[in-house]
This record gives sequence, C-alpha cells and structure tokens, in this order.
Amino acid sequence: MADESNIRIDWTTCDRRGLCAELLPELISLDEWGFPVVRAGGVPPELMKHARRAAAACPVLALHLEPVRPH
Repeated sequence: MADESNIRIDWTTCDRRGLCAELLPELISLDEWGFPVVRAGGVPPELMKHARRAAAACPVLALHLEPVRPH
C-alpha cells in the first residue's frame, strides 16, 4: 500500500515533552526518562490521521512519518 508509513524520532531534537504519546498512545509510549518508544510495525491505515496530527503537533518537530520502502 502506497500510504504505509513508519514513525521516526529525531533524537537530537526530541526534548521529552510527551505530546506524541498523548496524541498517539496506540503506537507511542514513553520510557523511564520520558523519551518516546515507538511500537514496531509501522502505522496502520486507521491511525494515519492521528499519526499525522501527532507529527504536526510536536513542539520541536522531532516526530516524522516516513513512507515504507518496498523491498
């Protein structure tokens, strides 16, 4: 599917605010230091709208959606 995406975190930019985990708890949790932990497997189609919202809402723009590359 052309719309499949993976979530990527820019670790040099992320400042552990946790908004991504609040907006997309189905795919992102926080570790003990407050950094996001992304569940493996990419973004399911039914969560793409929420994933885009989380990426756009990140205060430091550290959350990115990247298209899945075919093998």
